[in-house]
This record gives sequence, structure tokens and C-alpha cells, in this order.
Amino acid sequence: MRGVRWRRAVSQAGRSVAVWAVSTVTMLALAGILPDFRLQSPDGDDSPTIAVTAAVGAGVFGLLSALVWPVLVRLLLLVPALVLGLLVFFLNGSLLLLALRLNPSGQSEAAPETAVIVAAVMSAVASATGGALAVRDDDAYRHRLHRLSVRRSRGGPACETTPGTVFLQLDGVGHDVLLAAAATGVMPTTARWLGHTPGHVATHRLTLWHTDWSSQTGASQLGILHGSNHDVPAFRWYEKDSGEVMVCNRPTSAAELQRRAVERTGDAGLLAGDGASRGNLFGGGADEQALVLSIAVGRRDAATRSRAGYFAYFSDPANAVRTALSFVAEVVREIVESTRARLRRQRPRVGRGGLYPFVRAFATVVERDVVVAAVMGDLLAGRGAVYADLVAYDEVAHHSGPRSRDARKVLARLDRSLALIAKVAEHAPRPYRIVVLSDHGQSPGETFRARYGLTLGDLVRAGCGLPVPRRARHTHSGAEARAAVRAALRRPEEETDGGHRPAPGSEPLVLASGNLGLVSFPDVPHRMSKEEIDARHPALLSTLANHPGIGFLLVRSERHGAVVLGAFGAEIPLDRLDEEPGPLAGFGPRAADAVRRTHAFPHTADIMVNSFHDPADGEVLAFEEQIGSHGGLGGPQSRPFLLSPLDLSAPVGDGEDLVGAEQVHRVLRRWLSERNAPETPLEPAPEERAA
Repeated sequence: MRGVRWRRAVSQAGRSVAVWAVSTVTMLALAGILPDFRLQSPDGDDSPTIAVTAAVGAGVFGLLSALVWPVLVRLLLLVPALVLGLLVFFLNGSLLLLALRLNPSGQSEAAPETAVIVAAVMSAVASATGGALAVRDDDAYRHRLHRLSVRRSRGGPACETTPGTVFLQLDGVGHDVLLAAAATGVMPTTARWLGHTPGHVATHRLTLWHTDWSSQTGASQLGILHGSNHDVPAFRWYEKDSGEVMVCNRPTSAAELQRRAVERTGDAGLLAGDGASRGNLFGGGADEQALVLSIAVGRRDAATRSRAGYFAYFSDPANAVRTALSFVAEVVREIVESTRARLRRQRPRVGRGGLYPFVRAFATVVERDVVVAAVMGDLLAGRGAVYADLVAYDEVAHHSGPRSRDARKVLARLDRSLALIAKVAEHAPRPYRIVVLSDHGQSPGETFRARYGLTLGDLVRAGCGLPVPRRARHTHSGAEARAAVRAALRRPEEETDGGHRPAPGSEPLVLASGNLGLVSFPDVPHRMSKEEIDARHPALLSTLANHPGIGFLLVRSERHGAVVLGAFGAEIPLDRLDEEPGPLAGFGPRAADAVRRTHAFPHTADIMVNSFHDPADGEVLAFEEQIGSHGGLGGPQSRPFLLSPLDLSAPVGDGEDLVGAEQVHRVLRRWLSERNAPETPLEPAPEERAA
């Protein structure tokens, strides 16, 4: 045993010396290249003196980075995460200047801007060298992982035989998109798990599941993590009893939705106990939560706790430098791709200027790196259940298209993240089962505004006989990545077209959620009926129902309870939709059930508007500025996936469909209870049997 410890100590000392030597050479090379960085006196020194100066400078810089950097990050805990990312270079450069001043020779100096460059290069080189040497020494690598896991665990056993489960949500990746990416080699890790790679046997099964009418992260993730997404009719909606606009990616709304779900189910959530929630809208009852939107509001300690994942990641200067450089590269990549699309006159296309390149870079680089690092830490800590959301694909597909070149590149990088997490799981103190799933898909199509030259709000105003602006305004586009950026900047509240509380008056409030629109009349305290709307605005419902960009409407009816309206006077009561689907015919066999369920919600809008849908190619018309959208019915947006290990029980029985986020929650909860042998799929809930 003593001999093993000596060998490890010698090996560690050897790696440290190697990193120091490489850092010294790097500093010498930079001193020869950069004009404002020198390691010798103005009169010149001999080569040995310069080498010693570089060695001492590299050593002092390494010690300062190891000892001072974590303290600086903790002191900056209240600084917005993105601001911290920008401070990375300044802080690193300051440490280098301090190291040069502490050098006993007193002959080295650098201009401040040059110090930033030197520090960034040296941090990256030291990190790469240390990582490469540790990986080459397999025994040392395994020992380091084991040591980290024991250090991070909270008094639990060093080795646990009960398997843990990791749920990785690839936001917005549809079932068909995942299959195509695996088949074409874009996602080789996924292809290998499915047995699509020659020489590999399948280890996972792929299951299609169907969302509710509201096919968006707020409704799906609330149902998956908390077992209920009751009364979530859309991504954003108006509640007449409180007079507020609810938005799923607004922290105050997310916290309220989570509270309602817990109250309805009487259960804390899927991750209650030894669980971790990373990068999600909701906490799922987890003890460990980071980058979770529903706790990024209220007390300062809760908001700080939510953003702690950024600081845990950036506490390593090499992580900070690598992510910052990748961030800049992604911004440049987006500018190049958007310029190419504009020059080629690509259609459909939406604006991708302004701050969007930075939002995209945050989603595809910063958020991904931080969440993946947090998940790896959870694995090494041996947590029982981890649920993490990776939003990169969803953000890019909104603006570039679900099957675009940009989106495929993001899928490839997400696949590499899956491979990295699977590799780390091999060194965890307990076995892990990796489940990959999505919360919804995305449907392609140009925007409603691009096709018809007006927004849904303009069309509603025209139907009400109100003046319509000559030029159609852009409709606010909401996506999960934007909420994460606002939270990172400590500006978490989203401003909607109506604000939190729309101004009182008789004019309608129109909100968009992908290709689902909601029309409410704030001055009427109850949900208006078709008869009341016709009496107040006789042309409104017919204007909407007969427009070629509208698929169908849902309104309450005093005579029939509720009706679905379509073109040419179609009016179908909800209880007759199974025999006479009418305008729902092209939306699939489950559309009627989804519409009936939403009608029963207390806060369903006065008029629910679903856009046109082309069953041939899955095209929809988004009421927001997105060419890949989700939120309503029609196309691949309602067809997410569930990729689970074969040693878990089948999600549903043969010939059965997996429908709704609440049923997915029951499947995941069953899997958490399984230990060694798969169990029989759960019986449907009573309400499902009745349906």
C-alpha cells in the first residue's frame, strides 16, 4: 500500500514538473513573439538568466491561479455570470502581472493588454498538458475521479451498488430529427446506443411520445418533473382573476407554476431526495439545484444558489478561458452563417441580428459547458437522480430551422456531450443508467407575418373593427435560452407585449406561443362565450376562422359547452369531435383529446387560435419570429422522444402510446424505483382509462 502511494506521489510530482516546464517554454515563446512582453532587463541577459526568470514567473503564476482564483470567484458571487465571463481575461491578466512583480529577478514586465493574452494562452496550455498527462496515466486518472467523488459526496458511501439515473433533456429535438441524425452519422454516440453502428449491439430503446396541445418546455417539463401540467394552456397566457400575464420562462411565473403543481399532486417532484436539477425551468424537488429558473427569484440566497453552477464552473481559470474563446468563436460562426443565408436569399428566414448571436453563443457554449460540468460533478458525487436540460438545439433551430446545417452541427456537439457524460459515468462511485429525452420537437415553416404581411394581433384588431398599424410589428419571441441569459445577467423578468399587467380597456390582448395564439378580453372577468364574442365583435370569429393561415379556433359556447370553429362556417361541439373532427382532421388522431383537455383548464383564453398545418410536410405558421416553432398542434413539434436503456422496463406495453408529459413523469418515477430487474409497465391512471 505504501509503495502504491509513493508511486502515485512520484507520478503526480512528475506531471506537475512537466506542466511547469511546458508553461515555462510557453512563456519564453510568448516573450519572443509579443513586443510588449519581456523577461530580461533592457540591457539584455544571458540565456540561463532568462530561462530562470521564465521558470519562476510560470511557477508563481501557476500557484496564484491555483490559490487566488477560487477566492476571487467566490468574492464575485453576486456579479452576473456573463459579466464574470468577461472579467475572466482581466482577472487572469492581473494575476500574471502580479506574478511578474513577485518574480525575484524584477526584470520581467508586460503591458496590461499583453498580460491578458499571455495569461489566457498559458492557462489553456497548462490545462491541456495536465489533462493529457492525467488521461495517459489511467491509474492516476481513475484515482483522481474516485478522490473527487469522495470529496464531493456528503457523507454517503464511497461505493454504492444501487444504480443511479441521469435524465438528459435535449430541448426541442424531435423523434424524427434524432433518428435522422443517428442514421446519417451526425450523432455517433446515439447511433451506437441504438445499435445502428456496425459491430455494436443496441443498449437503448427509442420511444416516441406525444405532447399535450401546449407543446413547449414549460408545460412538458412541469409535467415531467412535477407530475402535473394542469392549467398551462400555452407558453404565455393571461389570467383574468389576477390580471397578470403568465410566461413560463419568467422566474416569478415558473415559481408559481411549480407551487401549483406541488399543491395539486401533494408531491415535491421527481427528484425529491438525493436528486439534482441542472439548467431547468423547475426544480423537481431536488436538494441540489443550479441554474434553475424557478428559484432565481425572491430571496437573494435562493437566486445566488440558482446561479452557483456558473461560479463552480468558472472557478477553474482554464474552464473560463476555454469557454470564453469558444463563445467568441460561436458568435463569429453565427454572423457568418446568417450572412450566408441572407446572401443566398434563403427562405424561410428570420432576422438574426442584434443580440441574437450572443444569445445563441450563450446557449450553445456557456449553458452547455456549465450544465455538462455540473452533471459530471453529480455523477462523481454519486447522486441518485439527475435531470439536466441542454437548450442549444432549440435556440438554434428557432432561427435556422429544425433540419438546417446549423442545427445539425449543434446536434453533433450535443452528442459529444453525451459521450463525455457516459465516459465520466464509468468512473462514478455507483453504476448509472443514462436516459435521454426531449420535451417537444419543432415544426418548420415561415412566420405568419412573413406570409401574410400582418401579425395575429393585427388580424384580431381588424376583426374587431379597430385600427391596424400600416406596418406589421415583430411579435416577441420567447425561448428558454433567452430566459437563461436574463437570469445570468440578473435581469430575469421578461417584458411581454402586454407587460405583467396589461392596461385596462376593451381592446383584446393577443399573445403568441409558437403557432398557438391566445386572445383575451381583459375587461371581461370571465371566459367569454362564442355568443358574447359575436354580440360584441360580430366579425371577429369569422375573420379568424376563414383566414387561410388559421387552422382552427376553440371557444366556449353557451349552447354546446365549447366548440371548434373552422373555415366555411365549420362549428363542431367538443363531444362530437371523435365522429366529426372537422378542422382537426389534419392534426392527427390525438388532437381532439388535447383540445378537450385544454378547454377544461381554468385559465384557457377566450379564443384559442391554432395556425394552419400542412400534413404533407409538417409545416406550420408561427405567430412569433421563428422558422422552427413549437407550442401548438401540427407537425413534428408534438413528437418528442424517450431514449432509455434496455435494462429498464419498456415505457408502455405493446401497442400502447405514450401520451402527455404527466404519463412520462409516471414512467420516469417507475424507473427510479427499479433496481436490478425491470418491472411491468404501470397501469394507466383512472382518468386515462376514462379518456
